[in-house]
Amino acid sequence: MSSVPHLVFDRALARARLARAYAQGPAGFLLDHVAGDFAERLSAVLRPFPRILDLGTPGPALAQALSARAPELLVRAAPVADALGQGPWCGLAADEEALPFAPGAFDLIVSGLALQGVNDLPGALVQIRRALAADGLFMACLIGGQSLQELRLVLAEAEEELLGGVSPRVAPFADLRDMGGLLQRAGFALPVTDADVLIVRYASIFGLLADLRAMGATNVLMSRDRRPLRRAVLMRAAEIYQTRFADADGRLRATFEFVWLSGWAPHESQQKPLAPGSAKARLADALGAVERKV
Repeated sequence: MSSVPHLVFDRALARARLARAYAQGPAGFLLDHVAGDFAERLSAVLRPFPRILDLGTPGPALAQALSARAPELLVRAAPVADALGQGPWCGLAADEEALPFAPGAFDLIVSGLALQGVNDLPGALVQIRRALAADGLFMACLIGGQSLQELRLVLAEAEEELLGGVSPRVAPFADLRDMGGLLQRAGFALPVTDADVLIVRYASIFGLLADLRAMGATNVLMSRDRRPLRRAVLMRAAEIYQTRFADADGRLRATFEFVWLSGWAPHESQQKPLAPGSAKARLADALGAVERKV
């Protein structure tokens, strides 16, 4: 049986699209938002991380926030050199699916809005776990499954109406329900997952599409239709979007969901779950309830 993962994304095309976005001037507002959330979440972890890896994040905003922790070593690794930026870090062009790091090389590994685009996420998580030192922390933010739900719906409806069929145009993003299990399978201890949603408003669907292009986030699905989107389909999608998802002032809503995951490389000092049957007090006593035998 082959161990080669099913290829969902054209990774070479994704790198080319990201390089084009950075050559033309990227739209970084989502990354800025996520970098701020990373800084807030990490501020609650009151311990030093001397060696930090920023993995795959397409832009320097997160690394700039991490540099405030004054690590001894800060490495930025991304598949596109143009996205590495300039700053107090070591930049390295590297693929998230083939990490070139020794076991235990880092105390903290973070990744912002990158891992949703790998073809083998379980394999990438195993490599990340291997690159963490004992009691090291991994924290990532991925684009979640509710993202661009409005765009997905209107494009599908317009294509079905005008062409009699639907082609895949919006990627299958990360599902929060799967993430905890994936972290455990990769060997992480104390896994935590959660999600939050950001609503961005646009004057028209064309502003949204322009931002996606400037993020390097246009369609790179292997199963995509290679033909350009027909103008009639796009115009019909714009009409449906205006009808279905406009606020009272006429501006359109676009949903972006962020799925957050974190886990620790196992260490003997970490909390362990109690063994079944080892409790010293009864639940009924804690609740002030009367226990009835059936």
